[in-house]
Formats: sequence, structure tokens, C-alpha cells
Amino acid sequence: MTKLTSVKVRLKLPLIGGIEGTWEPDESERDAAWEMYVELITRISVAELKPGEGLLREALSSLYTLFDTTRKILRKYGPSIAQPKGKDNLSFGYLAVAILNVVLRPVLAKWHPLLLDYESTKKSSVSPLEHERHWDDYEELRQVLNAIRGMLIEYANLLAQVAEVPSLIVERTD
Repeated sequence: MTKLTSVKVRLKLPLIGGIEGTWEPDESERDAAWEMYVELITRISVAELKPGEGLLREALSSLYTLFDTTRKILRKYGPSIAQPKGKDNLSFGYLAVAILNVVLRPVLAKWHPLLLDYESTKKSSVSPLEHERHWDDYEELRQVLNAIRGMLIEYANLLAQVAEVPSLIVERTD
């Protein structure tokens, strides 16, 4: 079986418009892509948060853990996965850091403290779920999380392509 030599990248990202070009991953980048892919598809990050489901706090916490996961993968594979192999200066490292700093960091920087502040007003007789659902910004944050989900699915699909695996993202039909 021949190894993938290049993949077209087209990620729409806030603040910078997006990233486009050709990524020419090597074996280390393929392995890193697989590890990151597994992390993304097994978290709330790519699962739709349907109305009435889940806690916003859990979703934000899950997104936050992607920082540690990405750092570990970058350290594990070393600087070679940040070195561009083709003319478009794309690498696993560049894409991974772009997702963290352009997609996740602005959302977490805004919403984590706002939710934390609201959570501090919860009475002990009210469940966390009930309390969250009464927050004035509840629906707005859910919309933001679903927008991020779309970007992370694009990223995950790119990683699956580089890892040379079919999409393992299963969409619920209910």
C-alpha cells in the first residue's frame, strides 16, 4: 500500500480566515495525526450537544484538556513535526497550534470565567444542570460550542486523512 504523500488543507478558522495549502506529512506527523484524531473523536468536541443535553462546564473542560493533549503529542514527536516538508509551510505542529490558539483559546478565555462567575451563584438546593439552564448566556454558549464543533470536525477529518483511516465520527440520528 502506498503512503499518502500530500493532502490538501482547507480549514476555515475565525480571526485568520483560514488555512489553505498542501501538507506533506511524514511518518511522525501521521502518527501524531492519529493520536490527535483519537483524542478529538472521543471527546465532546466533535459530538453534537443537542438541546437539553450535557453540561456546558463539561464541554468547556473537555475542550480545555485538548491543550495538554496537544502539548504532550508535540513533545513526544519533537520538533520534526513542526517542520514544514512542502512549499506551503504546513505541518502537524503548525495546524495543531493554530487550532489551540485561534479556535479554542479565544472561546475558553471568554466563556470559562463567565461560566465560573455564574456557577458561583448556585444555591446548594439547585442541581448544576438546572442552574446552568437558567443562565442568561446558556443558549449563546451552546451555539458557540456547536460552531467550534464544526471546525474541530474539519480538523479531525483532515487528521483522519493524514492517518489514512476512514472517519470514525458517528453522528447520532435521534
